[in-house]
Amino acid sequence: MCTGKCSLFIAISLYPLVLLSILCNILLFFPDWSTKSVKEGHITDEVKYMGGFIGGGVLVLIPALYIHLTGEQGCCANRLGMFFSVIFAAVGAAGAVYSFIVALLGLYNGPLCRTSSYKWERPFMDKNLEYVKNSQYWNDCLEPKNVVQFNMGLFITLMVASVLQGLLCVSQVINGFVGCICGTCNDKEEL
Repeated sequence: MCTGKCSLFIAISLYPLVLLSILCNILLFFPDWSTKSVKEGHITDEVKYMGGFIGGGVLVLIPALYIHLTGEQGCCANRLGMFFSVIFAAVGAAGAVYSFIVALLGLYNGPLCRTSSYKWERPFMDKNLEYVKNSQYWNDCLEPKNVVQFNMGLFITLMVASVLQGLLCVSQVINGFVGCICGTCNDKEEL
C-alpha cells in the first residue's frame, strides 16, 4: 500500500477531531450557556490556557493540512515531502499532548463555582477526582447550574479527542518514516 493513501486517511481523520477540540474549548467559556461567567471573570485558568483551541486545534490542524497535501499527491511527491510530514506530525502530537494535559488539569482541579458560602471558589481542587466518582459532591456548586457535569463532559471529551489525535499523529510519524526509507509508491502505482 502506498504511504500516501495512509497519509490521506490520517489527515481526513484528524479534521473532525480538530473541530471537536475547538468546539469543546469554546463551549467551556460559557457554562450554563450564558456569557455571565465570562463577563464576570469566573472562568478557570485551564479554560484560559485554550488547550483545545491551540493544542488540539491549531497545532493539529496545520499538520493535518500538510499531511493531507502529501497524501493527495499520488505517490507522495518525494521522500523529502514524506520527511516533512514526519516533522509536522510530531508538532501535531505535541499539540495533542498539550491539549490532553490542560484537559486533565481542568478535570483534576474541577470547576470554578459559587458555593454555599457565597464565594467563587474551586471546591474540588484538593479532592483527587473524588467528585467525578461521587455525584453528591456536585451539589457543592450552586452557580452556574450543572457546571460540574458541563466541565466534566467537555474536559473528558477533550481528553479523548487529544488521545486520538496523538495516536493518529504518531502513526503518521511511523508512516512518514516508512515512506522515507522504503519509498512511497509500489510498482503498480508508478505505471
